[in-house]
Amino acid sequence: MPQDIRPAPNRMNLAIMKQKRKGAQQGYQLLKKKSDALTARFRGMLKQIVQLKQAVGADMNTAAFSLAKATWAAGDFKSQLLERVRRPATFLNVAADNVAGVTLPIFHISTDPSVDVLKNVGVAAGGQVIMAAREMFLKVFSELVKLASLQTAFFTLDEEIKMTNRRVNALSNVVLPRIDGGINYIVRELDEMEREEFFRLKKIQEKKRMRKEEEDRLLHENAAGAANGHAPQSLLNDDDDDLLF
Repeated sequence: MPQDIRPAPNRMNLAIMKQKRKGAQQGYQLLKKKSDALTARFRGMLKQIVQLKQAVGADMNTAAFSLAKATWAAGDFKSQLLERVRRPATFLNVAADNVAGVTLPIFHISTDPSVDVLKNVGVAAGGQVIMAAREMFLKVFSELVKLASLQTAFFTLDEEIKMTNRRVNALSNVVLPRIDGGINYIVRELDEMEREEFFRLKKIQEKKRMRKEEEDRLLHENAAGAANGHAPQSLLNDDDDDLLF
């Protein structure tokens, strides 16, 4: 149970505590919306990863089979490819995506059409089979890059969701209850002070009433004594209790 805040019980501190609660409540709502948005993206990304892994597994089997067909049709052409490689034909590019204030890395590949190490390979036999194997392996490579991008973003989202949920729980279970406890404490103390003030004012009014009645009684007696020839009694001779305001 979080310990309540115990500020000095006055109207100014009550207004400050209410303003703090308003800010904490707004922060809680914003973080909750952020957590919900990240969680929705997280679940969608998980579904994509599962589907893409299944597709990559099937495509890798197809690519391996197409390579075996190309090797059977054109022979071992690996040495020819290694001799022709001078510069890369495929590049990995990195971009960024923003989800509820969280930056996620996005990987994708681009190819240079001017670089073709398979040109004239398999002209005598197996040219079409080699090109089909090339396209299949390029597809698998693209899917693997996309899978790596999704998994990297997946782990990034996972850490961000955990951190955001910790903040949401801290606001909900610690900060807001402490502020509410402080507000309730101030309200209770102010109510008690108002009751004490009301009781004090009531006692003062009661003493004023009693003193007024006593003064009226003395005036009445003095008036009656003056009519009968007696000296009037002075109010200054009375010993009254001190009255504190």
